[in-house]
Amino acid sequence: MKTLWKVFKKDLKSNNGNIKWVVGKWQRHEGELEMCESGFHASENIIDAMAYTNAEEIALVDVKGKHLEQDDKQCWEYMRLKKVYKWKKVNSVRLAIFAAELCIGNYEKEYPKDDRPRKAIEAAKNYLKNPCEETESAAESAAESAAESARSAARSAAWSASSAAWSAAWSAESAVWSAASSAESASSAAESAARSASSASSAAWSAALSARSAWSAWSAAKEKCHNFVLKELK
Repeated sequence: MKTLWKVFKKDLKSNNGNIKWVVGKWQRHEGELEMCESGFHASENIIDAMAYTNAEEIALVDVKGKHLEQDDKQCWEYMRLKKVYKWKKVNSVRLAIFAAELCIGNYEKEYPKDDRPRKAIEAAKNYLKNPCEETESAAESAAESAAESARSAARSAAWSASSAAWSAAWSAESAVWSAASSAESASSAAESAARSASSASSAAWSAALSARSAWSAWSAAKEKCHNFVLKELK
């Protein structure tokens, strides 16, 4: 038996739409297992699970029996819920900001005069302090402006010899959309935060020129976001 994390929509709705999930009750998948198609799916890292399902509830689950595994998720024959946590919009906003700040430095190192991505993150923080229509609108406007700057930088870097600039630009775009999502919905914010965690190490990829070093940095960033979510669940 193994313990993993599974993300649900509201009321414990998942891609297994016909399952009536009850905490403590084992569910069995009848038939063959197929990754992404059939079986009960879950991940060791919460951020990986968030990339597949809109996050409104997060569950710690037990799994057993036949199974398939890939880097970011696993598919099992049996699953039961051990504990379920509510995941609210404010949690996603905080996660989005945390993930964005992991990688925004990559962009600012290459484009120190462009403060639009930083302003987008600050706008998201202001929304957290005072969640209202005015701060939500300001966060959306700042994020749209910053996203355009990041896309422009990415296009520019693509035509240059600077792979570091290319990496930084993509990192910044992920960071910006994390901040943008904070003014929209909990599920999209969590998904963008997951993308930011994945991009946080992209500058390290160029700097290290080593797949092993880049993988290590990427894994470390994702683990930081995973641990941040654990704190939010307490």
